[in-house]
Amino acid sequence: MNNRIPGALGIAIASLLLAPGLLAQASDMPRTEYGVPDFQGTYTYRTLTPLNRPRELADKATLTAEEAIEWQEFENRRQNRDLIIDSVGGASYPPGVISYNEFWYERGIETIADRRTSLIYDPPDGRIPATNAAGLERRAKIAEAARLSIGPEARTLADRCLMSGGAGPPMVSGAYNNNMQLIQTRDHIVIVNEMIHRARIIRLDSEHHTRQLKWDGDSVAHWEGDTLVINTQNFYYDQNGRGSSASMKLEERFSWIDKNTLGYDFTIEDPLTWDVSWSAKLPMRRISDPLYEYACHEGNHGLAGILAGWRRYESEGLNGDGTAKQ
Repeated sequence: MNNRIPGALGIAIASLLLAPGLLAQASDMPRTEYGVPDFQGTYTYRTLTPLNRPRELADKATLTAEEAIEWQEFENRRQNRDLIIDSVGGASYPPGVISYNEFWYERGIETIADRRTSLIYDPPDGRIPATNAAGLERRAKIAEAARLSIGPEARTLADRCLMSGGAGPPMVSGAYNNNMQLIQTRDHIVIVNEMIHRARIIRLDSEHHTRQLKWDGDSVAHWEGDTLVINTQNFYYDQNGRGSSASMKLEERFSWIDKNTLGYDFTIEDPLTWDVSWSAKLPMRRISDPLYEYACHEGNHGLAGILAGWRRYESEGLNGDGTAKQ
């Protein structure tokens, strides 16, 4: 007991000494006319740090400064589409299938500031937990329906230009359009994502609605001190949040890191997909550029072509790849 008292006393004294600085920081924080932190602005969340920790870094939660530079150089070269040989493939693309050239990409080129090897920090291995039996069964059915293209509802939400994995919810850095605008009113928060150009209108409320299920769920928000907390549930479709079910519950937390950087932290819970929850965090840096309208040609033209192609093969008694049925 005697050994613990000096420690507690030291913490109390340190808190008193630090308090003026903390108050000064709080007083410098921009606030809306309603007295809450003013997060309004346009931000980018692009980063080279992956959501899942790479297998080759399984035992390494963070990189040294030198390792981060080396890894950035390697990864930027690996992902550069202009360096991929079409006949060989690369960066997850098979031979003969190369995505847009490098001009169209807007991915991050640096790791996040703390040099973590993954955006996921819980579980400690930095990876999305293993999918449970219920999740595997549901995903198999969804994948088979998409493979057969039995109708527009069978295709993915990205195919249909309704939602994107990067734009969320939750938001995770992807290949391009990793930008969002945050707007605040007395009663609402609005998050507009450049990808797919969706606007999430979020009520400052404690009650969820189920009267009209939405692609991106029903979101309500509240303030915990100077942290904005958004809780989302009641999704319309079994294809949300990295393969989660319509029963997914998502918590997102926004707080200032510095005057130009928001900290974004989210946790996903879905017993129909994973036996445990998982969490990730990443910075959102303020930018002066506006958001640009996203024209999703896949949904405008490609989807009709996919379905028409399948129906023609079916009428000719062929498989979806054009080969003869056995």
